[in-house]
Amino acid sequence: MFSVEDRDRIRDWILRMAGGDSRVVAAAVVGSLAHGGGDRWSDLDLTFGVGDGVALAQVLDDWTHKIAASFDAVHLFDLPHRDSLYRVFLFPGNLQVDLSCTPASTFGATSPKFRLLFGKAVEKAHNVPPSAHELFGYAVHHALRARFSIARRRYWLAEYWISSLRDYALTLACRRRGLPAFYGRGFDDLPADVLDHFRRALVRSLDRDELMRALEEAIEGLLQEAAEVPDIAAKAGPQLRLLLEDWDLEPQKA
Repeated sequence: MFSVEDRDRIRDWILRMAGGDSRVVAAAVVGSLAHGGGDRWSDLDLTFGVGDGVALAQVLDDWTHKIAASFDAVHLFDLPHRDSLYRVFLFPGNLQVDLSCTPASTFGATSPKFRLLFGKAVEKAHNVPPSAHELFGYAVHHALRARFSIARRRYWLAEYWISSLRDYALTLACRRRGLPAFYGRGFDDLPADVLDHFRRALVRSLDRDELMRALEEAIEGLLQEAAEVPDIAAKAGPQLRLLLEDWDLEPQKA
């Protein structure tokens, strides 16, 4: 596995490379390492402002060739987000490095985890967590898909949807308590009683009865965490509980 020294060495190399690129006008560390946080296992997130009108993909493509030649790193995927482009790499030792480029006119912090290294950053609104309405709505959608997958005896698919429902309900729980509501980052900080309930929503096998049991726990957990959307929950709750009945089973033959 990579060491902190490996991570620092790669960070410094990338910053020297970017600093020598005339297209780059600003740079910042973002994420858990921005203000001395993070730990031994934290990945490296660097973001760069480039001249307006410069093709972001071209900058990252040029850097990718240099990074691959120097470190044998693997380009995993790209993620466009608003006017930025993120590129994710896997370096030897399982170090994940995320590089992003943004036009200079919109380069700035989207969260408090941002430390400017050089250049200028504009003032921007920080990213806000998904709305409670959106989270609850997705969770209901996933509950429906889970139940209909069980009815179709598509048990692997049912497990996928139950797990997705549980994760959206946990995200709703995080939002209610002011915890990070992105990518499960707040889950471990939820109160023990909340986690104890959602632990029961884990799927333990692909047996139909087990899937139904986990679905019931996930639905009840979702409804318990719906305090921010009481009107929608009041209407959707009875419908969700109908999903827990065995209406899809064939009647017993005499």
